[in-house]
Amino acid sequence: MIGPTTRISTLDDLPALHRLIERAYRGETAKVGWTNEADLLDGQRTDVEELTEILTDPARIMLLAEDAGAMVACLQLVDEGGGTAYLGMLSVEPELQAGGLGRFMIAAAEAEAVARFGADTMRMTVIRQRPELIAWYERRGYVRTGETEPFPLSDERFGLPRRQDLEFVVLAKGL
Repeated sequence: MIGPTTRISTLDDLPALHRLIERAYRGETAKVGWTNEADLLDGQRTDVEELTEILTDPARIMLLAEDAGAMVACLQLVDEGGGTAYLGMLSVEPELQAGGLGRFMIAAAEAEAVARFGADTMRMTVIRQRPELIAWYERRGYVRTGETEPFPLSDERFGLPRRQDLEFVVLAKGL
C-alpha cells in the first residue's frame, strides 16, 4: 500500500474540495466521524466563493491529500507574515477519521509552512466548545496561547450557530 499523497489544490478541485469540507463539518455525514461541528452549527461550513478566494490568494493555499485517486483530506494554510502560518479548515473524509490522516495532514502542513512561507510558528483557532479536538491538537504539540477570538455568529457564510456562546481559542506550535 502506497498511502496518501499531498498536493496543492487548484480551481479544478473546487467541487470535490467543497463537498469534502461540508461532509467533514456539517450534517449527518459529519457525525460518522469522531469530530465534527454538527451539534454546534447548522448551515454551511464554507462556500465555493470562499474557496475560490483562498485558491487565488498567493498568501493562502489548500493542501489536499489523495489516496487511490480520491480526495480524502484537505486543509488551508495562510502566510500571516512574520514567520507565522495559520492552519485551518482541516477536513478528513468522515469514514476515514481516526485512521491517521489528520496526523498525516498536520505533518504535511507544518513542512509546507516552513518550505513555502518560511514559517517558524503555526497558529490555529479551534471552537472552545470542542474540547476533544483541542486535546487532539495538544497531543500534536500545539499549546493554548491564552488568546481567544470571537466566532462570526452573525455571518451565515460560516454556519448557523445552535448556541450563542461560541468562541475560538488560539493554539500555536513552534516549527
